Amino acid sequence: METLKGKAVYKGIALGKISVLRKTENVVKRIKIENVDTELQRVEAAKAQAIEQLGKLYEKAVKEVGEASAAIFEVHQMMLEDLDFNEAIENTIRTQEVNAEYAVASTGDSFSEMFASMDDDYMKARAVDIKDISERLIQNLTGNGDNGLDFTEPVIVVADDLTPSETVQMDKEKILAFVTVHGSTNSHTAILARMMNIPALIGVEMNLEDIQTGTEAVVDGFSGEFILCPEEEVKAKARKKLDEEYEKRSLLLELKGKENITISGKKIELYANIGSAADVGYVLENDAGGIGLFRSEFLYIGRNELPGEEEQFQAYKQAAQNMAGKKVIIRTLDIGADKQADYLNLGKEENPALGYRAIRICLTQTDIFKTQLRAIFRASNYGQIAIMYPMITSVEEVKKIQEIVQEVKKELRDCEIPYKDVEEGIMIETPAAVMISDELAELVDFFSIGTNDLTQYTLAIDRQNEKLDAFYSPHHKAILKMIQMVVDNAHKAGKWAGICGELGADTALTETFVRMGVDELSVAPSMILKLRKIVREME
Repeated sequence: METLKGKAVYKGIALGKISVLRKTENVVKRIKIENVDTELQRVEAAKAQAIEQLGKLYEKAVKEVGEASAAIFEVHQMMLEDLDFNEAIENTIRTQEVNAEYAVASTGDSFSEMFASMDDDYMKARAVDIKDISERLIQNLTGNGDNGLDFTEPVIVVADDLTPSETVQMDKEKILAFVTVHGSTNSHTAILARMMNIPALIGVEMNLEDIQTGTEAVVDGFSGEFILCPEEEVKAKARKKLDEEYEKRSLLLELKGKENITISGKKIELYANIGSAADVGYVLENDAGGIGLFRSEFLYIGRNELPGEEEQFQAYKQAAQNMAGKKVIIRTLDIGADKQADYLNLGKEENPALGYRAIRICLTQTDIFKTQLRAIFRASNYGQIAIMYPMITSVEEVKKIQEIVQEVKKELRDCEIPYKDVEEGIMIETPAAVMISDELAELVDFFSIGTNDLTQYTLAIDRQNEKLDAFYSPHHKAILKMIQMVVDNAHKAGKWAGICGELGADTALTETFVRMGVDELSVAPSMILKLRKIVREME
């Protein structure tokens, strides 16, 4: 028996045989070519073939995992048409006079590394998407085609990492769990695991060459353990946990459509955090009351130019329409010098967490801010949208925002473009905002507490620094007292206050938050029903 440790991205238990996915690497050689136009035509043909393949994958995914999850293949089709990506391939072929395979591989590696180096976990996970489309193009150029991923029995899938194309080709009825060497909490493996309610471990240090397909194993998504060749006692415990989990899951599904209300009648809103319009399906599937945090920065990162007003409008409009009247709270641009967006001219900073980021960019480069606000207000006509502004530290900042908002509204009126007056709130992420929350509450419609940044700023601990994990305590009394202060000041002004940081999904604090008077918790979609259960069982 051998026990390996990893990071659990979805809790649960699996017991069964493993299937090791060993990928055949496309060996790409750099070849000097004579006819540039021929290579460019080969790229175009491979791209057309890839778009057709992705269309078929999209149709298959819609039937198996739903439209929201299938949307990634539409995104991949769009990425294949991306101007920057295609220009980079063409420039490589023309300037270096190299074969199409090499140009695609080097461009894919370059773009993938750019995403992987970003600080934002969601954007970092998009490196896999770039890798996926590049490999697809190379397969088409070399004539290797797609590799089948058929399983004859239910298995635990073990791999270095999994791309969206690989996961959608698998028979979902025959997957017990995922275990990967790489990946992140926002990877497609993790998203699929959460959607399918199966355990998944990432970051497991293992040599795939030493692990054999057919080996029996246990995946424990609670302890983060991957146990190979388990002893009978371990298997018996796993079977018992499986029975308990099945019973719990059945009970949770009965909570769909129920209110988030305590036994004594106290109600709390349970909303979901999302990274793009494509994630709305998870929100609806898990019966969330709305979207409490729509991260708009996904539209800005990993490109060479600002997203236009129309592109942003379509993304916000899609989310609003798909939510069918449920609230969608869009956070305005929250990007900093630690995320690569050269066109914003952010420059290198020694301490980006305390630097030129979020609302500071918007209030300095107001043209960027106005473009986003116009897109949001235009989209407000298609659903129930609200706006929240990140990294607020002063009353003056809020007043400046309000002036800009009025200018945008006037522009829309002058152009006879319809919009609705929406709720406008701010994120409470700094100790400064906490201490003046009584004054801020008079100026805005709501507060949303970003506990991740609030914790690191209060404790003076970089939350990205693994060496400080032992000192990083989101349950610190100072943090809880600050949350209480913010909630109290909001209520005194007749406003509501929610939490959209990671702490909102901490089930150990759910009862505490309800008793504090927190009005809304915005969490990962998969946590909605779990929190609802806790709330409904509270006195």
